[in-house]
Amino acid sequence: MSQSRAQEDKYSDSGLDPNWRSDALDLGLDYGMQTIAVRAGQHRTDEGEHSEPIFTTSSYVYKSASDAAAHFDGTKTGNVYSRHTNPSVRTFERRLAALENGERAVATASGMGAILTMCLAYLKAGDHLLAANQLFGSSIGLFDNYMAKFGVEVSYVDCFDNEAWANAVQPNTKVIYCESPSNPLAQICDIGFLSQLSKANDILLVVDNCFGTPALQRPLDLGADVVIHSATKYLDGQGRVLGGALVGSDKLMQEAFTVVRSGGISMSPFNAWVFTKGLETLKLRMQAHCSNANQVAQFLVNHPNVSTVHFSGLTDHPSHELTKRQHHMKDGYGAIMGFEVKAKEGDDPKSGAWHVIDATRMVSITNNLGDAKTTITHPATTTHFRMTPEARAEAGVKDGLIRLSVGLEDVEDIIKDLARGLDSL
Repeated sequence: MSQSRAQEDKYSDSGLDPNWRSDALDLGLDYGMQTIAVRAGQHRTDEGEHSEPIFTTSSYVYKSASDAAAHFDGTKTGNVYSRHTNPSVRTFERRLAALENGERAVATASGMGAILTMCLAYLKAGDHLLAANQLFGSSIGLFDNYMAKFGVEVSYVDCFDNEAWANAVQPNTKVIYCESPSNPLAQICDIGFLSQLSKANDILLVVDNCFGTPALQRPLDLGADVVIHSATKYLDGQGRVLGGALVGSDKLMQEAFTVVRSGGISMSPFNAWVFTKGLETLKLRMQAHCSNANQVAQFLVNHPNVSTVHFSGLTDHPSHELTKRQHHMKDGYGAIMGFEVKAKEGDDPKSGAWHVIDATRMVSITNNLGDAKTTITHPATTTHFRMTPEARAEAGVKDGLIRLSVGLEDVEDIIKDLARGLDSL
């Protein structure tokens, strides 16, 4: 009997398809993050391919009617339908889970799809969602316009105010949700404190790690229950495709998987393949992003036409020491920052921000972030424009605020491009 057939029989006897066996990298051998990013999660087929293939298939073939029935009733674990499972998607999920130190990941069609999945999996009518004020505008729109519509109570507190978090907990609070670093001000939550608060009140702590990524921060290690990603950002790193993911325990991810399977919020195989390849260079890219961002922040904080720089890498930032404790990469504070320009007396602050943005020649004016290319946007009129002026004010999104996602170009060129508009204000 051939070795492959012997392995197949072995896994058939265990109720596990051979293509669902442990991946090519034995995670029990304590490999480093970069090794995991390059090799974890892959299952090589009988073709012996070195690079991960793309499985562009909607369905799967079974050996017999009884084999099909076993897959559908759960007696046998394996592929059923690509809305449920797909080998390319599974490779991405396994690799991301390993990087985040989670038991399992569930991939979704977009970052917002991941947040919606979280809501549907862990909240029901009558529950309370406690969230940070400092969130992506679409997240607030989802919570206020749709979760509230279906009977979920939502309230917000300043992300850095631990006392406010504690005072806002209610008997029906089921989820605490935050971004750290946040969008667009890159503010930092005390994840350890929120973990203690959550556990003391039997609440799930969900942390959006989109800006940090596992290269900088692992919220699960800090006590979070679920990590959320917009994979569209740094996990891809080149602005190519949409996707999202949740990471956590097997139990919590099974609830999320059921939502994705039933709701069709699934990731495409091609996108999953792109994300898998993106993970290979994640740590290396984040090191370069952070190095550039640290230098750009120093330029901005010393420019006479900049009033405020929101970036925890600055030593006088109120969350500088907290970020150093929570981010495991040395000098890694992320590459997203907000900065406010000084408006001339009598001028609208927005006009000054728009002047700086419009004066750029290289930096991309776009609402996307986490790209190899530096991007710039005016949050009050783009990512957060659907929020009321009052809500924007509470979130710190002022008319003079600019959000910058520092890319991988020569840092001197990024600084020169920003200086064009700042110098001429």
